[in-house]
Amino acid sequence: MSNRYVEMGLCAPVNVTWEVTYACNLRCIHCLSDSGRKRDDELTTEQAMQVIDQLAARKVFQFNIGGGEPLMRPDFLDLMDYAHDRGMVTCISTNGTLIDKQTASRLNHPLVYIQVSLDGASEQANDPIRGDGSFKKVLNALEYLRNLDIDVSINCVLTRRSYPELDALVKLAASFGAKLRVSRFRPSGRGKQSWSELNVQREQMADFSQWLSRHLAVSTGDSFFSVATEERRSLGLNMCGACKLTCCLSPRGEIFPCAFLQEPEFLAGKLPEDDFSAIWNTSPVFESFRQLEIKSCESCHRFDLCHGGCPAIAYHTQRRLGLPDPGCLANCVTMKPSLQKAA
Repeated sequence: MSNRYVEMGLCAPVNVTWEVTYACNLRCIHCLSDSGRKRDDELTTEQAMQVIDQLAARKVFQFNIGGGEPLMRPDFLDLMDYAHDRGMVTCISTNGTLIDKQTASRLNHPLVYIQVSLDGASEQANDPIRGDGSFKKVLNALEYLRNLDIDVSINCVLTRRSYPELDALVKLAASFGAKLRVSRFRPSGRGKQSWSELNVQREQMADFSQWLSRHLAVSTGDSFFSVATEERRSLGLNMCGACKLTCCLSPRGEIFPCAFLQEPEFLAGKLPEDDFSAIWNTSPVFESFRQLEIKSCESCHRFDLCHGGCPAIAYHTQRRLGLPDPGCLANCVTMKPSLQKAA
């Protein structure tokens, strides 16, 4: 897809990240949304169906489902069936601990892709981040999914602790017929408090960039375009897709540019009461993102590879947009994140 069309913004997003609930049975120390307890104002089943209808009518291709833990929502599998009946693909990110044989069979659908989270290839590495006993439960889930030949990947958030686990995680994923996906740690949610402890060091990020160039089968989405090498140029988007290709839907129906910018100042509208097309096409928040420029990066030799990097990390570490991603290989600076509590 041409960058020109991405910069202009499409007539509707290709995919929408839907955080379906704040409820979660784990308390991961890097959780992007500070999930744990269900909130009273989350979308009802009827409201969620209305949202699905709105987005399906706009030809949104895919939901990237997250939370919280999606399976903590009692109507979740019914909502997924409802989306599938309208031709929408669902990529479900789950901690895996609630997937049993029966649930796995419900997830066995041609429009479903599963992403199961691990932050280490052993109990000793994973459980201090994700919770005691989580590693064994995830392996059980992966076995159920493999037996049904469901398309699955293991997702790891890159931190100082998970960085040494990458090679072992590639092997672990392969043993279940899965691929590894590595996501970037961002200082949102509980990540604001754990950022200084968990964020990778400059040398680790540089080494990780070279590691990625040697492991082209490992996927990253748009997480690491700021450290992408020429070898990976053709594998993914080389700029932030917020408000251009994608946006975020919160458990309460709020629309934000991305899952890592669920802050009051970035609220663009609320579903189902607002019209999604009007939000996407006319929201001042979305328009500002489409016009966002990182002027200080334009003369950089890496600009065509990252276009300034991740605005969410720049915002959380420097409290405003329009600044370079502090994790960029060429413009890495030491910043302290805001320790303001998540909304």
